[in-house]
Amino acid sequence: MAENSNYSEESIRSLDWKEHIRLRPGMYIGKLGDGSAYDDGIYVLIKEIIDNSIDEFVMGTGRTIEITMSDYKVSVRDYGRGIPLGKVIDCVSKINTGGKYDSGAFQKSVGLNGVGTKAVNALSSNFIVQSYRDGKTKIAEFSKGELIKDEPEKETTQRNGTLTNFVPDDTIFRHYHFIPEFVENMIWNYVFLNSGLTISFNGQKFFSERGLYDLLVRNSDTETSRYPIIHLKGDDIELAMTHGQQYGEEYYSFVNGQHTTQGGTHQAAFREAVVKTIREFYKREFDASDVRASIVSAISIRVQEPVFESQTKTKLGSQNIGPEGPSVRTFIHDFIKKELDDYLHKHPETADALLKRILQSERERKDIAGIKKLANERAKKASLHNRKLRDCKLHFEDTHERRQDTTLIITEGDSASGSITKSRDVMTQAVFSLKGKPLNCYGLTKKVVYENEEFNLLQHALNIEDGMEGLRYNNIVFATDADVDGMHIRLLLMTFFLQFFPDLVKAGHVSILQTPLFRVRNKKETIYCYSEEEKRNAVNKLGSKPEITRFKGLGEISPDEFGLFIGKDIRLDPVIMSKDQTIKSLLEYYMGKNTPERQQHIIQNLRIELDTLETVEEEISLAEAG
Repeated sequence: MAENSNYSEESIRSLDWKEHIRLRPGMYIGKLGDGSAYDDGIYVLIKEIIDNSIDEFVMGTGRTIEITMSDYKVSVRDYGRGIPLGKVIDCVSKINTGGKYDSGAFQKSVGLNGVGTKAVNALSSNFIVQSYRDGKTKIAEFSKGELIKDEPEKETTQRNGTLTNFVPDDTIFRHYHFIPEFVENMIWNYVFLNSGLTISFNGQKFFSERGLYDLLVRNSDTETSRYPIIHLKGDDIELAMTHGQQYGEEYYSFVNGQHTTQGGTHQAAFREAVVKTIREFYKREFDASDVRASIVSAISIRVQEPVFESQTKTKLGSQNIGPEGPSVRTFIHDFIKKELDDYLHKHPETADALLKRILQSERERKDIAGIKKLANERAKKASLHNRKLRDCKLHFEDTHERRQDTTLIITEGDSASGSITKSRDVMTQAVFSLKGKPLNCYGLTKKVVYENEEFNLLQHALNIEDGMEGLRYNNIVFATDADVDGMHIRLLLMTFFLQFFPDLVKAGHVSILQTPLFRVRNKKETIYCYSEEEKRNAVNKLGSKPEITRFKGLGEISPDEFGLFIGKDIRLDPVIMSKDQTIKSLLEYYMGKNTPERQQHIIQNLRIELDTLETVEEEISLAEAG
């Protein structure tokens, strides 16, 4: 009772806007991260600034956006109308201040809540905004949301627009760095969705004439497409689709220019409508999975006052196109029913190729139906006492603020998996233990996924048998030794994912765990080093001949130490597909029959940190064995 008596008016504290954002950044930008994943918060910061420039373009001003980026700093310059000079400070530092509340002006904008730029300001150690408007300019500078410089208006000869520079706060985004490929993907999506817009990124120009058609050309292996890309456009809707040879389904969905990586009501409606329209066109009740197998597609819609399931706007929750409009489902169904049906009637060669692809999928599904049933029964029994999987409590499909942190760590060997299991975060980190080297599945059909118990259990652990919608972990992390055997296991795992679940890799879910190569310590301090350079710096810092330990394998690292490497300071190398290389050619080069070119590539690119050339010869012979 004595404690309760202290609860009075003085106990109630109101946080100001910047304190709230800094205390709960996940509410505004999703997970924090260090930049090693495409959905880390530092990329959301960039997106929030670019979104404002895109809205200017949509309003008819500013056909060019210039972005420059280093490892730690971003600059965005647009040539829109420029923020009204008297409101420059308010627009970046007062919640619910913005120019988008008049729905007549910004009916189909994403950033209606006036929070985005303020979040960037609050989460940056340095934030500078400069507006150019009608021959005058105004600059304001902030640090962690606090105004530190308010310069008076000056004359300028610069064109109208806004310039924003920011440096993310490294006390919040620990050990962060920007990866250009992730930003390039974001920029490509902007130009695909905004015909006539040019974005310059570090001097390289990005531009698209054909919208979502160009997106599919860039993101899919068009050489293996079964028919030319179908590209359909209407009022507030655009779609592109084809069928390839790959396994699974691949979707790129957008709402008001926002990439909805988690899909939502529009993507679900699209999947439904395609199946329904194709069944009616061919007058056959195809299985839905046969119609959608190997589909690669993109859909973009514009909605009034969209409702998203989180501030980061990665999943659409809206049921209707607008307050007075039809449902999202009806709008998309009606468009596809008419336009796709008309297209197939006008292009009989495409209709014929599509039918052959569906019938092929049907045959493949029936061929493996028996073994699939047995494999799923075995997996169901194993899941009750699955010794390979130590699951976590939260999963990616959960509506929880930490869903972005959910991780499946795939490792090999009892000692390594034991250390990881003991030191992991049981809320968000699961461990899957491999027994030896996985099967090389290059060139095999999906039947092997069900015939091979380890692959089948891994597929069930991830819950990706029927597509990415049920994915249980946002991050799939390979944790193997940094030796020849460990590299070989990584290669075999990559072959499995690229061959059967390439959309997981393309969507940025797959990474490789970095673990330290050295421990350098004296009686006062311990430093873990991930490279020779870090080791040299640590030795110089500690001086007096510190103790140096070389970790030869994950099993040598104690659970207590492992906790340091998979916690808040985890270092991940994302697996990024080069857009100028197809999955087919990539797998053929590394996992097909050996060629002199590949042997030469291995010799030239192998990092030699060991004592003898025997290791080089062993690496080459492993690659030759595929």
